[in-house]
Amino acid sequence: MIARLVALLLALLPIAAAAQAPGVTADPILLRRADALVGILATGGDYDRYFAESFRTKVPREQLATLAGQLRAALGAPQTVESLKATTAWSADLVIGYERGTAAVTLALDPAAPHLATGLLVTGTGMRDDTLDKVTAAFRALPGASGFGLYALGEAAPTPIAGYRADAAAPIGSAFKLWVLDETARQVAAGTRHWAEVVPLGTRSLPSGVLQGWPAGTPVTLQTLATMMVSISDNTATDTLMAVLGRAAIDARAVANGGSAPVLTTREAFAVKSDPALTTAWTAATPPARRALLESRKAEIAAAPLDASVFGGKPVAIDSVEWFASPLAMAGVLDRLRKADNPVRAILGVNAGVDSATAGRFRYIGYKGGSEPGVIALNFVVQARDGRWYAATGNWHRADDQVSELRFSGLMTRLLALVAAR
Repeated sequence: MIARLVALLLALLPIAAAAQAPGVTADPILLRRADALVGILATGGDYDRYFAESFRTKVPREQLATLAGQLRAALGAPQTVESLKATTAWSADLVIGYERGTAAVTLALDPAAPHLATGLLVTGTGMRDDTLDKVTAAFRALPGASGFGLYALGEAAPTPIAGYRADAAAPIGSAFKLWVLDETARQVAAGTRHWAEVVPLGTRSLPSGVLQGWPAGTPVTLQTLATMMVSISDNTATDTLMAVLGRAAIDARAVANGGSAPVLTTREAFAVKSDPALTTAWTAATPPARRALLESRKAEIAAAPLDASVFGGKPVAIDSVEWFASPLAMAGVLDRLRKADNPVRAILGVNAGVDSATAGRFRYIGYKGGSEPGVIALNFVVQARDGRWYAATGNWHRADDQVSELRFSGLMTRLLALVAAR
């Protein structure tokens, strides 16, 4: 979903000594390309001779330079490949050692000569000698408004370990879908719904997701909808599920979880943000009036053509046409979900939201994030190797500009690294 900024390390192991996946042998050219990547990230290197045309078309030199510059600003100069785990003969997961930390990177080469790089994805970063105080200071330094909370989970309410503005409600984007998952689990537990229940696919929304491209009315189970909603943040799956569960029930579950109501469907959010008059009316209305507004414009919103270009890469009405909750509230719903019957925990765990190295430090990791121009929120529930449970939740928003997904995901991954080290 997101290119992530996660951690920073320094190691002097030669690339030839790096570990590889059992049964997979990296081609020697892959090892050399991995080694040369350090220079690419340091100075730009020979961009045209390192990357295949297919990559250069999608990721221009300037875009890669911006990413590399962000990494250097956070971690210092890149110095070496700390580890390499081959996934095929021509692809590998790397850890690049920087002065002050590490970056986890996935690299893929074209198997055909001259074996140029066709894929490069930064999946995480981490800081050396990190502390909760340093992470808190980094949250405070974010432009705009931000907040996070780290909690120990048990039988009682989440116990705070660290936080910054943890009780302040903020925009959370698609992370509201945790409320929908919680209400689905509640109705299944009550016997009014069943995970295997089949319903027709509802009105299309915009991506993220894939179900907007499926035939109208395709039969799908509630478990399929919930899994697509959480694992790939599928908006059409979300709206279909919300229609099945009912607005009143979703609103009640959102409020019970410390969130805002009425809860917009994703199509409603797109439609309201796209219409200045609707945005103004929504912003000025009380919650009951907002429900009445949605009901009165129901047919119009269902038929409205949606166009993601309305955002133009800039924040749109994120202070009003949104979903709102605090880090503490999000920790509460994660705690509720991790205690729910299967398959809820399995659904949350389909997409770990972090690089494989970070995920591998936990027995279990569940995740749901949300983002749009100007907004990002990431929420994790994890079980440490010693069996203890934690929630790490955070948000960042600014109405004047985009937020850096790379920078923010790096902060959240640093939190998880500190949890793993406890």
